[in-house]
Amino acid sequence: MAILTEHTKNKNLVKHGIAVEAAMRHYARKFGEDEELWGIVGLIHDFDYEKYPSPEDHPYRGAEILRERGWPEEIVHAVLSHADYTGVPRETLMEKALFAVDELTGFIIAVALVHPNKSLFEVKVSSVTKKMKQKAFAASVSREDIVKGAEELGVPLEEHIGNVLEALQSVAEELGLAGS
Repeated sequence: MAILTEHTKNKNLVKHGIAVEAAMRHYARKFGEDEELWGIVGLIHDFDYEKYPSPEDHPYRGAEILRERGWPEEIVHAVLSHADYTGVPRETLMEKALFAVDELTGFIIAVALVHPNKSLFEVKVSSVTKKMKQKAFAASVSREDIVKGAEELGVPLEEHIGNVLEALQSVAEELGLAGS
């Protein structure tokens, strides 16, 4: 959290890190992997984005900062692999999970925000899949990346959406999306 908040002042970007962390921890438990490691990767994957939002800089500048500070290469590689445009291949299950949950967390949150109580507990998998078909809704979110992420992870799309939704519900209070 320290490196994230050192480089990120935008509360929504911090919340994005928390959301991705929750989804990564969920998948680490599901796959019997290191929950702490996966959670950290999820939390920090975009820590450089506020300062360096362009594809020329993000996540490369973040990787440089992590290396300068002695972070393990396993984490640096995962951060680099979460964006298709870097050309860094996703080799591990952790890297595939990070790519799979990154766009989807934001999309599910967007779905929650259009509900009357702005609550993740009102969101259903079917409402997420329905909204995915509406191109104008959360237009900046890549539906292709969501589908590709589930495929790379080897989890059927609807099950993947359900997993990420459940993970987000576990941190709904922190995200300000627990409803009234």
